[in-house]
Order: sequence, then C-alpha cells, then structure tokens
Amino acid sequence: MKEENAKIKQISGGVCAAEGFLAAGVYCGIRRNRTKKDLALIFSEKPADAAAVYTRNLVKGAPLAVTKRHVDSGRISAVICNSGIANTCCAGGEEVAEKTCALLAEELGIPAESVAVASTGVIGQPLDIEPIKRGIPELKKSLSRDASPAAQAIMTTDTVEKQVAVEFELGGKTVRLGGIAKGSGMIHPNMATMLVFLTTDAAVSRTMLQKALSGDIENTFNMMSVDGDTSTNDMVLLLANGMAGNEEITCDNDDFRTFMCALNTVNVALCRMLAGDGEGATKLLDCVVTGADSTENAKKAAKAVVCSSLVKAAMFGADANWGRVLCAMGYGGAEFDPGKVRVDFRSAAGAVTVCENGSDAGFSEEKAKAVLSEKEIVIEVSLGEGECSAEAWGCDLTYDYVRINGDYRT
Repeated sequence: MKEENAKIKQISGGVCAAEGFLAAGVYCGIRRNRTKKDLALIFSEKPADAAAVYTRNLVKGAPLAVTKRHVDSGRISAVICNSGIANTCCAGGEEVAEKTCALLAEELGIPAESVAVASTGVIGQPLDIEPIKRGIPELKKSLSRDASPAAQAIMTTDTVEKQVAVEFELGGKTVRLGGIAKGSGMIHPNMATMLVFLTTDAAVSRTMLQKALSGDIENTFNMMSVDGDTSTNDMVLLLANGMAGNEEITCDNDDFRTFMCALNTVNVALCRMLAGDGEGATKLLDCVVTGADSTENAKKAAKAVVCSSLVKAAMFGADANWGRVLCAMGYGGAEFDPGKVRVDFRSAAGAVTVCENGSDAGFSEEKAKAVLSEKEIVIEVSLGEGECSAEAWGCDLTYDYVRINGDYRT
C-alpha cells in the first residue's frame, strides 16, 4: 500500500480534474440568502459508468429513489444537486426530482434517465421546481473546469468547500480521480456521509466500480461521525467516463488495486475535511486503534471513541480525561481486555501517554493540555491483543453545535 501511495500525486481540480468533466454552481432562489449558491451541476462530456451507495435510514429523500433508478438503468451524463431543501417527506417529491432531471436533460440534450439528482437541506418542506427551472439555463452557461462553484452550491451549514483530486497511472496512461463533498451536521453514516460526488476518467467496468466504492466506504465514510445522526439524503456517487484511455478494469488485478488506493486517498481526505468542519467544531479527532485481534473489533473501538459525546466534549476542553475513551470502547461492542489497553494523545504539540495497561500512566496534565489544545488531535489506542487496526474520524462537541441546530430551520 505504501508503494502504491507513492505513485499517487495530489493535484487540484476536484470533480473537474478528470478529463471530460465540467461543473457549475449558481444561485437560483431556493435559499433565502442570495449570497449563497444553491444549485450545482456536474457534467461528463462522455456518458459515464456509475456506482452509488445510499443511506440506510428508513426515511429516504425522494432524489435517492430517482437517482437509484437512473443509475441502475444505464450510464450517467450529469448530476444536479440543490441545497437548502432536502426534498424529503414531501408529497410529490419524486415527481419534482424527475422533473428536475427532465428539465436538465432538455437543456443539455441528453436522456433524462442519464441524470442523477440530489438534494440537501431542511426535511419536510416542499421543493418548488420553479427556481430550479429558472436556474438550469444559467447552470449550463456556467459550466467550466472550475469545481469550486459546484462545491460551494452543495453546502448547507458547511463553513468551507470540500474538494480533492489525485493523479496516477493505469497501464501507462495518466488517470485522474477527484471529488467534492458536503456535510457538517447530521453525520453518522451508515453507508456514506451526506453528499459526495466522485469523478474519474479511468475506464472501469460498472461491476468493478461498484465493488471499489462499496468496499472503500467501509473504511472511510462509515468510519466517521460528527453528531450521531444518520441523514435521510446520504449519497456517494462515483462516475467513470473512461476518457483516460486505459484498458478497462474488469477484474481484481494490479490496476484495480491501484485504482482502489487512489479512491481511498481521495475519500480519506474528504473524510478529514468533513469531520474537521463538523457543526461548531474547533478540532479534528483522528482515532487510530491498533493491536486488535480482529478488524471488526478495531473498527468498533475506533468508531465508539469518535462517536462519544463525552470524549468529544473533553477534547473541546483540552481535558485529558482518558477514562472516557475506555468507557466508550467498553459499550461500543468491541471485544478486548481493558487491562491491556494503552492510550496516547498526539498532536503538533507532541505526544503524551495517558493510560498504560488500563490504568493511569502518571502523565503531566500541563503537557496533556498543550497536546489537546491543537486543532488536530490523534487518539492512539493499543489493545495489545493482535495485529489488526482501524481508523475513525470525528470532531469535538462545542456550544456552537447546539446554537447552530437550535435555529437551523428558522
């Protein structure tokens, strides 16, 4: 994996880094604030194979049902997404989503079935098609190789746009893969997180594309939490248009493993951005669990730590309350011997061992305070029982989280 990572170079461009992809973002009138874009478009000049993963929340947004039908029926040429209103739990929601696809398809001269649609925002409010209808022509005019407007248009309570891209080689051909994401609150994925759109010019069969995406999210987006709430509109969509000209990946070979490594690099970067921009957050938390006797136990332990409200609150206060780490793992479903656990806190300010063999390590509170006062905190946990490991991402819990969600709708 380290050798593959060395061959993957981070570049600029987000979803427009790959050959043949354009994007746009405009204000169309869905949101009250005219300074915030609310309608985004991603367009592939060549119809793309698509893979998608959707929320497992029983209550699902109408756009997910429409996108699933379109992805299942064939290739995707465009993705349209609005922010401000989720188009969830509304009468006629699917009709609005289908009409959105039809309007965009007419404007772009493509089949309506080749359009994926997504929405994010307030649940329970009806989505008016008229602003979208007015905004689509401007979207088409604004298409460019700049992914930033689209990244901005899908934001809700996000404070920064989130995009990343990488470059690598497949069979001697230069290939690019990039993505944009939105998500700040209501993030406790059971598949993915809020909305993530990924594009690549690699040639990958639809079957292998789905295998790559479904496999990777188990170690990336499913290992992240901000507040414990799984959204109704979570979707990760991956498009591959094959314009890089590599030999199509149709089986699990060296090229597929390289592609998987590139996909993981992009997704991990987006996870860190999403967790670090959690609603009200001041710190990114990165929990690394090693020494587990199984990957399943390592994952359960790591996820329990970043999900714990008490751990998150302690990190906000730079309080080295390591007992909360053990407590969270104890109820998180992982099997381990508490008497073998070691916990270290690490940051740009250094590292401090706070727990050894399940007991206090006699650390300096002053040093621990300095370590935990940084913006990125690594919580290292060794279970001392095996060679398996896992990583999870989260953020601290602050006063601002309550403030933001206390008046989110009004």
